[in-house]
Amino acid sequence: MASEETRTMTPTTVRSSAAREAREPGGTFTRAWTTRLLVLGIVLSALNLRPAITSLGALLEEVRDGLGMSGSVAGLLTSVPPLCFAVFGVMAPRLARRFGAGAVVCAGMAAIATGLVIRPYAGGTAGFLAASALALMGIAVSNVLMPVIVKHWFPDRVGSMTGLYSMALALGTALAAAVTVPLTDALGGSWRSGLALWAGLAVAAVLPWLPFVRRRAGGAAASGPGERAGGGEAAGLGERAGGTEARPGERAGGSETGGDGSARDRGTPGPAAIGSAAGEAPRLRITRSRTAWALAVFFGLQATAAYITMGWMAQIFRDAGVPAGTAGLLLAVTMVMGVPLAFVIPRLATRLPHQGPIVLALGVCGLAGYAGLYLAPAAGAWAWAVLLGVANCAFPLALTMVGMRARTGPGVAQLSAFAQSTGYLISIPGPLLVGVLYQHSGGWGLPIALMSALMIPQMAVGFLAGRDRTVEDEAGR
Repeated sequence: MASEETRTMTPTTVRSSAAREAREPGGTFTRAWTTRLLVLGIVLSALNLRPAITSLGALLEEVRDGLGMSGSVAGLLTSVPPLCFAVFGVMAPRLARRFGAGAVVCAGMAAIATGLVIRPYAGGTAGFLAASALALMGIAVSNVLMPVIVKHWFPDRVGSMTGLYSMALALGTALAAAVTVPLTDALGGSWRSGLALWAGLAVAAVLPWLPFVRRRAGGAAASGPGERAGGGEAAGLGERAGGTEARPGERAGGSETGGDGSARDRGTPGPAAIGSAAGEAPRLRITRSRTAWALAVFFGLQATAAYITMGWMAQIFRDAGVPAGTAGLLLAVTMVMGVPLAFVIPRLATRLPHQGPIVLALGVCGLAGYAGLYLAPAAGAWAWAVLLGVANCAFPLALTMVGMRARTGPGVAQLSAFAQSTGYLISIPGPLLVGVLYQHSGGWGLPIALMSALMIPQMAVGFLAGRDRTVEDEAGR
């Protein structure tokens, strides 16, 4: 990842590009608008990956009262999102191979919109949970496929594009937490309206993906002899992407590197190619890769820290004497820290051959934040909120490493599904265990000690996952 070979375009590449431009009316104009539509779809999708969770957190008390939900069931709600992400996320690569990544993300956004519309009016706790699971299923498959989409169509901009959608994800998280209650009040105080309104954002996210909802078979039928799905096949070496042909040693996805080591784009695939992101390639024995396991555990431990922070940090401040309104604002600050840093950290990560130093720096910030919460939670509240917000940026770093630890589109799809599904399974007990320790100890000493203890293995496995190697090399042995 640290360096690229010097290459020149072959006559075959030139002929393939010319043939594709002849098939696409508008040539460069068409490709430019396809790229813009992709970027818009990625940003809008990322904005929808957390409001279903944080909007519920803002109105949880009202939802409990309205549905007659018990305290134990309400407590389990904090573990439902990672459970759904683990169960449904593993399905994403298979669905993408069958229907195309663009179609699956489009369907995921539609599932989010449908679930968010239905759940406030489902008429009971069981219906509420079922509709929430539908929305979370859409989030789960989109979570897994975002790194795949970025790797396949922006191979020379993995860091910047990962940063862009991570920034949008953080913005959506903070926005839903901050404005759900005011918007609910403006709509007459009904928690049902306050939750349902976020479906509108999901509907908007469906629209940019509609041109890409094509089966790969349909795209192949329209393609010339020897080409598939508009010329796009994510199969590693020898793949075609956007009408170009990647030779051994080239980066998949239609980019070439000049003698100065800079990546030059050779074209963006059309909608038919985008529908076939998952491609057809031999499946890796992903569980044989030590890097895949390290990345999965790193993802799980950072997710544990994130869900503990979202679920309990405001209560820690309130128990320390911080007013409720200020405690909510402190949580918002922690979430907002991810907006600028989610753009900076992935770009920095892709410039380094080893991402371990970034992992360690984020871990140190987390340990400092936890120490502050234990020693002086009220006196240094703003500093601890900022430090924990920085530590939570392990999430965009993990997503970036998913794109860097595999060479091909199918490899990224398998790694993303494995790391996220396994990681979210690991994260399920964390928020519940913190609640149990808090209830039985009567204070925050033991829960904060647990959070700090979990940060140590997170730093260790993250350092291992940051090494410059790929799962294709390890899983093929």
